[in-house]
Order: sequence, then C-alpha cells, then structure tokens
Amino acid sequence: MPTSIRSVVVPVSDLEAAKAIYTALLGTPHTDEPYYVGYNVDGFEVALNPQGPAADGPVVYTDVDDLDGVRATLLGAGATERTAPMEVAPGARVCVLEDTDGNAVGLRGE
Repeated sequence: MPTSIRSVVVPVSDLEAAKAIYTALLGTPHTDEPYYVGYNVDGFEVALNPQGPAADGPVVYTDVDDLDGVRATLLGAGATERTAPMEVAPGARVCVLEDTDGNAVGLRGE
C-alpha cells in the first residue's frame, strides 16, 4: 500500500484574514476561490478551507491508491470515522478518520 503525505488542509473561520497571513508566508496562492485557497510549497499543498470547523484543527492528508481499502483497514484497526468519503474533484475523494485519541487521519485517493 504505497502512501505519501502531500497536503495539509487548515480550517479557517475568516478566509480573507487567513489568506493575508498565509500569502505573506507562502506567496501567491495557485487557487484562490471562496471555498478553497491553495498554496504549493515545493510540491506540498497547503490549503485553507473556510467550510471546515476551525476547532477541529488542520488535517494532514495521506495519498493512497485505494481509499476504500485503506479506510476499511484503519477502521478495522480501531480508527473511527469523522467524515465519510466524498468527492472533492473529478477522480479525487477524501475522508477523515480519527485515531483513538481523536487526532485526525486524512485520506485522499480514488
């Protein structure tokens, strides 16, 4: 099961305020939409999400080949589901699980 960590999604309550800070730090975003602002940092995606609960904190996403299979394996190992798999772009789905301490485990794949 090849995996790689290539992105972190930061939930924000005020997108414009957060965008000012992250743009000052990371430069001009490659995607600047009301629902998502994305920065490429040496091939690593840093994204701002105004639709996620800020209290949940950032989610690091691991890219996996088989999202459903990896999800089932982690649930079988004791993880619990925070958000069910959902399509975020054509051919790309994400879900968020939690470890036994409530820490987010993000999965991104097909």
